Amino acid sequence: FIRKPCNVIKRRRHSSRTDYELYKTPLYEFHRAQGGKMVEFAGWSMPVQYKDSHINSHMHTRQHCSIFDVSHMLQTKVYGRDRVKFIESLIVGDIAELKDNQGTLSLFTNTKGGIMDDLIVTKTDQGYLYVVSNAGCADKDSAHMQARLQEFKAAGHDVDLEFMEESLIALQGPSMAQVLQKGVGDDLRKLTFMTSVLTPVFGIQGCRVTRCGYTGEDGVEISVPSGDVVSLTEKLLADSEVKLAGLGARDSLRLEAGLCLYGNDIDETTTPVEASLVWTIGKRRRQAQDFPGADIIVPQIKAKTQRKRVGLISTGPPVRQHTPVLSSDGRVIGEVTSGCPSPCLKQNVAMGYVEAGFSKVGTSIKVEVRKKAVPAVVSKMPFVPTKYYMGQ
Repeated sequence: FIRKPCNVIKRRRHSSRTDYELYKTPLYEFHRAQGGKMVEFAGWSMPVQYKDSHINSHMHTRQHCSIFDVSHMLQTKVYGRDRVKFIESLIVGDIAELKDNQGTLSLFTNTKGGIMDDLIVTKTDQGYLYVVSNAGCADKDSAHMQARLQEFKAAGHDVDLEFMEESLIALQGPSMAQVLQKGVGDDLRKLTFMTSVLTPVFGIQGCRVTRCGYTGEDGVEISVPSGDVVSLTEKLLADSEVKLAGLGARDSLRLEAGLCLYGNDIDETTTPVEASLVWTIGKRRRQAQDFPGADIIVPQIKAKTQRKRVGLISTGPPVRQHTPVLSSDGRVIGEVTSGCPSPCLKQNVAMGYVEAGFSKVGTSIKVEVRKKAVPAVVSKMPFVPTKYYMGQ
């Protein structure tokens, strides 16, 4: 039983879209009423910021907590006896080894070893896998999963997909647990990083709370019936700790946390080894070499690669995507894929790819900003220490 991909359902429900209209999440009118400045992102109309400045919103998330609308992301349930085998045929992760209600970041890879998308897979105790993948890849991911589904069914395997209609909001920041605990019966101290639970939230049934996020802070993502998402958002905002945050803060927060943005920092031309994401490849999967592109990716783990994703810190003018990275003698050795001034560090942070010989932390290099070579240094990521809740 296949429902239409949620990106199609949501888009049709929220607008009679022409080729020029943007898709809208169920919070669209709420964002506008709250002063959200709407911009295009991955074909959707999304808030980039609200009445607070980008920096104030960023710092509020680091010091208190913020709500982000991430309903544009693709949420999928994978059912059937062979659901683990099915998802493992598409990704690099070891899903079989996960405990019930535990999740992991993984990667869809292609036969050339390139990254098709990054995603989170949670092995629920409800008889399905819960998968969240990126909005910008929703059509590609759903088509990719459906094509493999037909192959699996033709081979007699028991597996089914359901593309979900629920909305998704992220509550991120150090006071998240204090705020959310008032609305859930379960003790959040038992819900550790990358684990998930089905629970009513502030009286709203049918919610899934997963302790994860894209900011480096302690946080959750809450999958909620779309008809209830405005109500849930209003209930969370009733707490003075909580403010709305948009794409601007989301991007600078994830960059400080050293997290990749698909389409910028990883894509189908980058392998997990080049992207410094080898840790996503399960040990059993490496040994079996049974994931797409394994014949290219696994040898790279030992042999190294010609280029590597690294963190960069610089002062002076901000470093942006496509900024050339130079050796001390002025030779182009790579390119920045994401960059911004760090509100927390008061320096410019960036990530990008450089020739492997320049990838060691502490290496002095230069970045070309406005045709001038600016000093920079290869730095450890995350730039700002992450505060994921691993239990007491």
